[in-house]
Amino acid sequence: MNTFQKSAAAFNRVFMVVMKVPVLDRVLGRSMGILTYTGRKSGKKISLPVAISRKGDHLKIGVAMPDKKNWWRNFMNNGGRVDVDLGGVQYAGLATATRDDRGRVFVDVALDH
Repeated sequence: MNTFQKSAAAFNRVFMVVMKVPVLDRVLGRSMGILTYTGRKSGKKISLPVAISRKGDHLKIGVAMPDKKNWWRNFMNNGGRVDVDLGGVQYAGLATATRDDRGRVFVDVALDH
């Protein structure tokens, strides 16, 4: 792990604790969530906080500095199953990552009904 990844991991651990504090979870749950998935290579369950834009049963996650991060690559091609905690409410869905012609990466999640 490089220095950036170590710093991000430390920040994520602290922020995930904050996101589970009563009342704060509901406030932050409007635009933040905890994404949980199983790593395609490691097989480990991984959870991380993400900024989310929601429209009905679809979530959009913009990946800042995607070339310094690897987690979104789990959702390339056919995508992968995820669980998302939004303000203490659990959802499951299929996540698919795409990179646009400007190099931006987005992970779209279609929530199960």
